[in-house]
Amino acid sequence: MRVPTWTRWLAGLALAALGPGLALGAPRAREPVRAPGPGEPSFVQRVEPAIVGLRVRNAPGAFSSSRLGARREGSAVVFDPRGYALTVSYLLLDAVAVEARTRDGRTVPARLVGLDLDSGLGVVKLEGAGPWPAATLGSSGAVAPGARTATVGVDEDGALVAVVGAVQAIRRFSAFWEYMLDRALYLAPASPHWAGSAVVNDHGELVGIASLRLGEGPHLNLAIPLDTFVPVKDELIATGRIASRPARPWLGLYTVGVEGAVVVREVSPVGPAAGAGFRAGDVIVGVDGVRVDSQEAFYARLWARRAGDVIEVAVRRRDEVRVIRVTSVDRHDLYRVRE
Repeated sequence: MRVPTWTRWLAGLALAALGPGLALGAPRAREPVRAPGPGEPSFVQRVEPAIVGLRVRNAPGAFSSSRLGARREGSAVVFDPRGYALTVSYLLLDAVAVEARTRDGRTVPARLVGLDLDSGLGVVKLEGAGPWPAATLGSSGAVAPGARTATVGVDEDGALVAVVGAVQAIRRFSAFWEYMLDRALYLAPASPHWAGSAVVNDHGELVGIASLRLGEGPHLNLAIPLDTFVPVKDELIATGRIASRPARPWLGLYTVGVEGAVVVREVSPVGPAAGAGFRAGDVIVGVDGVRVDSQEAFYARLWARRAGDVIEVAVRRRDEVRVIRVTSVDRHDLYRVRE
């Protein structure tokens, strides 16, 4: 089975983000990947009509395309009969054209509607007359470890892929691209086609969107809980972003937590940190005069400010501690959603 280069990069990136010491329990033995049929659990069959495959053409010269490619494929789930579908934001960064493949065999154009980079979710709108088959929205807050789930999406050929499993853990997740979820769902067995796949409970209700594959194997899927989306979905559709939420400051630092330290792994060439003097290998020890010793603490201090603020980041380089002042930006300004 062909695995796109960008999904291999994301898998490696997620593995680095997982880091040592994350105990989630032993995943259950993997069940066979299969498409829903007459013998498939009813909760898988219930969401199947709402699943669409996405093919996205992204701006070839954009920074996201240098990492994720200028052609990306994944899944989405229609959550509104008008044709609004939910997926992961990284499929849609710098999108210039989006195409959706429905379960009845049609290929229809779609357009980017909104991005929520804080949660990692994005919305597209399928063009054409509705109503479209839509998933029933559930509550991820009601999901507990051990709950049965199904991860349902499509492969690169448009075939449906359904993996029945369970929630292995619910806990915080942080990653090196200035991203953190306070409550993430960890699922096993993992689907090999995780990007934007629907995660449903045993009633067939949508409770999350699969975003990453974690671990060295047997893998886990990380899913973004639906409760991060439902309260803001109408605003995201109307304005293209969550404008009512204070914009988080973004620096463009890719960090990794290592035994009580936060180490700069890479500096984004499109972020303000690139021109402020940060270097790979710098150890972040403080933000605005407050000591930080973990990635989570770094993000908490950083996001206590607002986009546009000047952030003072103390770093240890060799045997010297220096303070670097950097003017933060709103990351949403880097990605065009609407003309």
